[in-house]
Amino acid sequence: MVSYEEQDKQYYDHIIRNLKNRGVELKDIAEIVIFLEKDYVPGLDEEVSIYAINKVLHKREAQNAIMTGIELDVLAEKNLLSAPMQRIMKTDESTYGIDENLAITLASLYGSVSVTNYGYVDKLKHGILGKLNDKSTGKINVFLDDLVGAIAAAACGWLAHNEREVKRLLAKEN
Repeated sequence: MVSYEEQDKQYYDHIIRNLKNRGVELKDIAEIVIFLEKDYVPGLDEEVSIYAINKVLHKREAQNAIMTGIELDVLAEKNLLSAPMQRIMKTDESTYGIDENLAITLASLYGSVSVTNYGYVDKLKHGILGKLNDKSTGKINVFLDDLVGAIAAAACGWLAHNEREVKRLLAKEN
């Protein structure tokens, strides 16, 4: 039987690999975190942002949401979904809100600050989110753009709820 720690590592590695395969690096997500939190966390940098992102990526509920969403995007890209799901995913139908619901669920793991940050960054399509949302690439990122925004938003929530640890981390770097 696989231990919780081994399974966590497998899930985390799977997510990192899939994010990279889809063109997303942790530094891209960190850039969104810094954009959202620069006025609230003085001195916030990429290293501490990635630390917060990794806290999110090691939470089992977040892992499940991310793996599910990416898997659906990949299956849709390979035309492996049945109709009408394939059409919905291919056109990123505007009334299909399951992608946002999954992202909101992920963001809500870190409180209302994360949910409001998710809504804001989803509307702006800041940084990598604009690239992921670009339909001209032929890539299907129906879930991924929302999940990346939610990961960043959840990391913001982690920062807000762990102020003492964040200050300690930032002090160590100076």
